[in-house]
Amino acid sequence: MNQVEQNKKSVEILWNNYINENPKNKSLDTPISFYFCDNEFDANDCADLVVKGIKRATATSLWWYKKNNEPLPKVGDQYIVTDWNGNAKAVIETTKIEKVPYNKITAEFAEMEGEGDKSLDYWKKVHEAYYKKEMEPHGSVFNENMIIICEYFKTIY
Repeated sequence: MNQVEQNKKSVEILWNNYINENPKNKSLDTPISFYFCDNEFDANDCADLVVKGIKRATATSLWWYKKNNEPLPKVGDQYIVTDWNGNAKAVIETTKIEKVPYNKITAEFAEMEGEGDKSLDYWKKVHEAYYKKEMEPHGSVFNENMIIICEYFKTIY
């Protein structure tokens, strides 16, 4: 079995285990699986934080949703979080969505996101760098007023 097949299998196993323990959700399709961040260390760290219940939010730029023609998340959406290699680690469910300008992100949100020292200063430093890195190859420029989709979630399995 190659790595991609193995990763798909781990997602299926995790989802089936969740469904077996939560039969009321049996009619749901297997959710989208993904990893956080754009590098192995951070992706694996974030997956671990989700499993531990420390990471309970994420912040994607509205720019990214528009650029990739992706629908905005909705309350009740479920996802499977994987590590960098695609190994399934947890099932999460979106509990709240807020559209917030980057410069209005709060310390409370930064703490919910659970990364680094959980401070707003840390959040701003790493997220500004991340947004710039994702936007610049497309000729877009980071802006302190840009809208961030603050997605709150709970780990349900």
